[in-house]
Amino acid sequence: MTGKEYVCVMRLHSSFSEEKIKEVMNEFVGEIYQRPPLRSSVKRQVRKRKIYYIKDLETQGQYVLFRVGCQAGTYIRKLCFDVGEVLGSGAHMVELRRTRTGPFQEDENLATLYDLSYAYALFEEKDESYIRKIVQPVENALSLTPKIFVRDSAVDALCHGADLALPGVLRLHSGIKPRNVVGIFTQKEELVALASSLMSSEEMTTKDHGMAANVERVVMAPGTYPSMWRSGRKQA
Repeated sequence: MTGKEYVCVMRLHSSFSEEKIKEVMNEFVGEIYQRPPLRSSVKRQVRKRKIYYIKDLETQGQYVLFRVGCQAGTYIRKLCFDVGEVLGSGAHMVELRRTRTGPFQEDENLATLYDLSYAYALFEEKDESYIRKIVQPVENALSLTPKIFVRDSAVDALCHGADLALPGVLRLHSGIKPRNVVGIFTQKEELVALASSLMSSEEMTTKDHGMAANVERVVMAPGTYPSMWRSGRKQA
């Protein structure tokens, strides 16, 4: 899961100096423990999440404006509550806006529905230039995801759900660990599938046999690349 960034307005239930508020909020930068709030879509159990930064903090009376970068799955509403508990006054979230998800930022990647409608109208008139700026390739969403590039001979088997064996690996990013989410790409950098790694980058580059990754979701349509595998095989 990729990181996210939010701009939040928090209301403290008592007044504090800006220095004291910054001091307490800086204590939450790093790894924290959170239990999801009552109104949440996940099981309410304690889990670890990471706060990458809290910055651009401004105060006006009991209102605190700040920008926070965090691991996906972090509840900012719970973060506000916990800050209030440490301050000893209580606090709650008033407003929240997400400004970044993974590689996508609101000041670079936003388009209105009107923009999309206009782009589609031009597309129907055989002008693809505008819609290509708005509807981006799926590969852009994985720019921060570790990648494994495979041989052309392995692509179609992967498209049929086969898992990735080491002979099919051509090159890969460093830093991959077992059970990481990885993108499997062709040599032309086309996304084939999302997978869960079974080895580290070091193991994949030093071993000559074994399974490299389990395919979790196929993206590329079967038949996009020529079939070079025999029926009944379960690995590429």
